[in-house]
Amino acid sequence: MPGYQRTTDAFTIFVPITTFLMFLVLAMLLDATLGEPSWLWSRIPHPAVIMGRMITWLDDTLNTGAFLRTKGLVLVMLLVAAALLLGWGLTQIGPIAEILCAAILIAQRSLVEHVSAVANALRRSLTEGRQTVAHIVSRDCSDMTTSQVTRAAVESASENLSDGVIAPLFWFAIAGLPGLLTYKIINTADSMIGYRTARYVEFGWASARLDDLLNLIPARLTGLIIAALSGQMREWSAITADARSHRSPNAGWPEAAMARALNIALAGPRSYDGKMQQLAWVNGKARQDIGPDDIDSAVNMLWKTWGLTLIVAIAFTTAQTLL
Repeated sequence: MPGYQRTTDAFTIFVPITTFLMFLVLAMLLDATLGEPSWLWSRIPHPAVIMGRMITWLDDTLNTGAFLRTKGLVLVMLLVAAALLLGWGLTQIGPIAEILCAAILIAQRSLVEHVSAVANALRRSLTEGRQTVAHIVSRDCSDMTTSQVTRAAVESASENLSDGVIAPLFWFAIAGLPGLLTYKIINTADSMIGYRTARYVEFGWASARLDDLLNLIPARLTGLIIAALSGQMREWSAITADARSHRSPNAGWPEAAMARALNIALAGPRSYDGKMQQLAWVNGKARQDIGPDDIDSAVNMLWKTWGLTLIVAIAFTTAQTLL
């Protein structure tokens, strides 16, 4: 039977692929059920916080002087080495550690809660909607209209479905906990130093390019799943065209698919640091006057995508059992 071997100090354990896929299923269910309990993360630092602190220390230490591109590459190599070593070490503890760690690093429940909070706040008032969406996007929110708040929330839902759910599951399926941890720490690095600013355009290039590479397949897979679930596969050529015109090489795929699934326009002009940027529309001919009900529809698609992914994982597990 296909599988892999895990070696401990005392003996070698043979873990079938069926068991490995079951870890993924259990991690998905655990995350969807518990999410990120505040009682736990108010007492100990979340792994993402620890990753952030490590990246900040390396940024402060290495991002100075000359040869910044080379130093940025060194940072990436150190992060990958640390993630692979930690992932390998955690697998030696046993399956419970693997399942718990994977569940913590999958963000389905957390994503749904944060995006739903924008819809609920927007129903109370535009001011609350602006304040709530500011927690999940980096653009200027103080003067947003209802439609702009909605677009920001739906775009965040689409992109983070890929970055926070499908990509972690993909890399866990490909390379286990070491692969998942590697993806998460590089994705965190990209969110912190992968910007084209004076400070990071050189130093952050390696993190940004590796993050683009690691998200290449998951982003397109996310778009494909959304299009299939919403009956929009006939629009795939249009989804592809919008995705390729997007400023991000990966975020455009789930965004373009979600826009057509909801029959709304996404992206378009928005303000960053007080400067208006004229970005291309995604599905620009569709509805632009949108509101909290459209956020609810996006959340529904998040769950549908999660559900199909779970069914596929269970199907593979069952098939492996029968072989």
